[in-house]
Amino acid sequence: MAWFKRKTAGIQTAPADKNETPEGYWRKCPITDELISLRELKENHMVTPAGHHFAMSGLGYCEMFFDDGEFTRHDDNLFAIDPLKFVDRKAYIDRLRSARKKTGLNDAAVSATGTVGSHPFSMAAMDFSFIGGSMNSVVGEIVSRTIQRGINEDRAVMVISQSGGARMMEAAYSLMQMAKTSIHLTRLDDKGLPFFSLMTNPTTGGVTASYAMLGDIHIAEPGALIGFAGPRVIRETIRRDLPKDFQTSEFLQEHGFVDLVVPRPKLRQTLIGLLDLLFEDHAERDTDLAHAELNGQAG
Repeated sequence: MAWFKRKTAGIQTAPADKNETPEGYWRKCPITDELISLRELKENHMVTPAGHHFAMSGLGYCEMFFDDGEFTRHDDNLFAIDPLKFVDRKAYIDRLRSARKKTGLNDAAVSATGTVGSHPFSMAAMDFSFIGGSMNSVVGEIVSRTIQRGINEDRAVMVISQSGGARMMEAAYSLMQMAKTSIHLTRLDDKGLPFFSLMTNPTTGGVTASYAMLGDIHIAEPGALIGFAGPRVIRETIRRDLPKDFQTSEFLQEHGFVDLVVPRPKLRQTLIGLLDLLFEDHAERDTDLAHAELNGQAG
């Protein structure tokens, strides 16, 4: 039995005047169990003080990499259709509508051009929040156009992978993007322009089997899962235990598949350093060729 009973209601606050915390505002760091506000996370590019990397949106990467966060969006008029009229538990066309409403994106990748460290740059960034970042005909087209802009406008190119693989609802249409994007990268290489592949968590399936592993320089975020099939599938197939940290970015760097593992807050400065180095060498080579040509004419 209570010792006392309130006879009148206490101070009441109207619902409109309450400062309620928005749903999802707090995130728990998996390393320390510390609660961190979404505002604080965004200020540090979705990385906790202990170093855990939460997923970041494709547009978030664009804002982080481009000079002053300024860039020109491209390909936001592309929309996937449902050529196979695919239905599982839900019609594919309904999944597309739901993903567009939830994310505000047309599909699982965004593209942009601008400058990074004053270097002309063309970028495509995948977004896991849109149907698991799966690669379909639209994503393949966005990546291909991103590479083609690099070719046409003499820009370095980077694709940021964040994907569960090819989108099964488009079947062969999705798988065709592996060859399509790889062909465009061959043309970029013929032009002598660098391609940076940034692999984030996760980078798997057909994305890993195509452009994600075709970079001139492979960069990965710490702790990212990178591979074709997942560890569970491999373990069940070969019926053997896998090495510790198998398919993490650190494991792949140790075995030569990844060149650099870089925490997200340091990615932009690392990329600028690489661009400065590559384009300085490129300028020196052009100067040497010009001198050789002049000497040949003089001779």
